[in-house]
Amino acid sequence: MTVEISVLATPKAVPELRHLLGHHGYDVRLCASELLTNVIDHLGEGTPVTVRVTGTGTGRTRVEVTDPVPRVLPVLVPSAATTTESGRGLALLDALALRWGVEQHADRKTVWCELEEELPHGPVQEPTTPARISR
Repeated sequence: MTVEISVLATPKAVPELRHLLGHHGYDVRLCASELLTNVIDHLGEGTPVTVRVTGTGTGRTRVEVTDPVPRVLPVLVPSAATTTESGRGLALLDALALRWGVEQHADRKTVWCELEEELPHGPVQEPTTPARISR
């Protein structure tokens, strides 16, 4: 099954994207959020993007974010300083993903990553017994 979402890259769109991908695992949602945030940070708010999440059929899930600016490529910063406020998104993606890369075309680029396939999350189950808090 493929999920495809077209959205304008804005800070408000990041939590909305996570919500729309709610039936996917945490790593899928985190990687999609990081890739969308990179578009906001490096191309600017309002950039149109397409987010795709696809099962590869080989036990992996592929997350793709396509934007219309092929000349601005993501750069993995080997070790962002602990005092910097940014620069860790691709390092996080690199740590979570089995592999990642960029497909460059004349009028767009797609940044993608592949993760181990996670079981879809169903509705939250209520506990069968009441939770107790010990003091």
